[in-house]
Amino acid sequence: MSSLELALIGNCCVSALIDTRASMTWACLPRLDDDPVFTALLDDDNADQGRFDLALAHQSDLEQHYVRNTAVLRTVLTDKAGQQAEIFDFAPRFEQYGRFFHPRMLVRHIRPLKGTPRLKAHIAPMTEFGQPPHQITHGSHHIRYVGEQRTLRLTSNAPITSLQDGMPFLVDTPITLIFGDDETITESPDTLGERFLTRTTQYWQAWVRNLSIPYEWQDVVIRSAITLKLNTFEDTGAVIAAVTSSIPESADSSRNWDYRFCWLRDACFVVAALNQLGVTQTMEGFLRYIINIAADSEDGYLQPVYKLNGQGRIHENQVASLAGYRGMGPVRVGNDAWQQVQNDVYGSVILAAGHMFLDQRLPRAGDLPLFEQLERLGTKAARMFDQPDAGLWEFRGRAEVHTFSAVMCWAACNTLARIAGHLELPERQQHWTRTSRRIHEHICSEGWSDTRQSFVSSLGGDAMDASLLLLQRLGFLSADDLRFKATVEAIEQELRIDDFFYRYIAPDDFGVPDVSFTVCNFWYIDALVALGRKDEARRLYQRMVELRNRFGLLSEDVDPRTGELWGNFPQTYSMVGLINSARLLSKPWEDIF
Repeated sequence: MSSLELALIGNCCVSALIDTRASMTWACLPRLDDDPVFTALLDDDNADQGRFDLALAHQSDLEQHYVRNTAVLRTVLTDKAGQQAEIFDFAPRFEQYGRFFHPRMLVRHIRPLKGTPRLKAHIAPMTEFGQPPHQITHGSHHIRYVGEQRTLRLTSNAPITSLQDGMPFLVDTPITLIFGDDETITESPDTLGERFLTRTTQYWQAWVRNLSIPYEWQDVVIRSAITLKLNTFEDTGAVIAAVTSSIPESADSSRNWDYRFCWLRDACFVVAALNQLGVTQTMEGFLRYIINIAADSEDGYLQPVYKLNGQGRIHENQVASLAGYRGMGPVRVGNDAWQQVQNDVYGSVILAAGHMFLDQRLPRAGDLPLFEQLERLGTKAARMFDQPDAGLWEFRGRAEVHTFSAVMCWAACNTLARIAGHLELPERQQHWTRTSRRIHEHICSEGWSDTRQSFVSSLGGDAMDASLLLLQRLGFLSADDLRFKATVEAIEQELRIDDFFYRYIAPDDFGVPDVSFTVCNFWYIDALVALGRKDEARRLYQRMVELRNRFGLLSEDVDPRTGELWGNFPQTYSMVGLINSARLLSKPWEDIF
């Protein structure tokens, strides 16, 4: 049965998930939002297809861990006679010829460790979302999987006949299995695998060495940072929400969505977290991505989500050929959220772009033309802040004037005022200051409930939602504002069950949510820190750390009753939460030495 005890490998172009049996059960090629070639994660009913298995003959044991400070997974296999082999799973990434080399390639490099182990491989890729290849051909050192739209190739120095027939073969020298595009590899696979492994390991360890991390929970922050990096598509600068599609938010809930796209809101949280760790290049790439998107908008309108290439149409369909995670369909490809109005997006984009004006580490400084382009988005925000939308939670059946969306529109205008001051444009600074004050006053009037004595999820409404925990973090309220304290306490009363928080409890299009939305727990932890309740925050943070899977990863949701992970995986929102809360809670380095 499928589970989310999975490790992620990748290179900011392609990625794959590997389970605790050393099986590659999910991978999309040629890019992160493309056709999945390994689909077993979403097809328990067809166990022999859509997977890439490696196991020893008469295997008795298996151990797995990431190579320290890398995105390279090491698996040690042991057979009943005590013979051993190790597998290094990775996607090559390193600097070459003055640029990053990250081919559309997955590598499984195998070395003998003890005795003369025999390895058996089962390789069954799919095409066209769950369809087997039309034809399988082979040469002296490769196997080709021919689909209707594209052809994939496995190149190896292992016996091709044994690979095709699933028969064990002796591992007495290093073996490399290279899976990817249908391209000829002229170098010896074992030599190539060894070289790529060495250089990829060196790349990640150098990347981690330059992170600015807190003293406490270093391993948590490092693994989270690597995971966020793997959810970026370097070619365009886009950031995906998760590498998977259709992992249900809870059992049999039908809340199965495709998250392999770039939500501008989520991506801004990701690049901000990485920026705090000193990873500025990811932010630079994403800024190019969103500036390019904004340039195509005639009236400043932005969708909430785009494809990795910046295309806006992401039509949602169901795939009948895949049964779904644990048979819990439907499996969806695409996401109709692109058609929704989500007014918080303007604040997200302007907050991210503000770094170009205010962060002097970036090589390109924001200038007047860029500011004027952002003003178009700010004007849109000022017009839309009090208009109904689908909101942060992407309600499909109703629209309201969501408080979070309104606050993000305020943040857009407030940030533009700061940028105008930085550029010494007093008239524009005054305009955006007046606009942000007007919006702030309106939200404080209409978003505050005298009955509840707290802010509420929609202007003029009376329901609660967890996004209100961000009012202080976004700068809308100060930590010592009694309204913030009262709002946090109201959320505690309504949305907390034991140590877990729900995003809301009011019924939506699919009923009442029955799992905790993982990032809401981190928002609460951060709010506790702001209120001075640090001991409680530390306890809750440690609880969240312990919920990670064995590889240090979190999904979108967690069952508060069992602690089981649900939802798309690994979820960038959740990994951002691990980083941000650790930074707020950790003892400072200067107190250690």
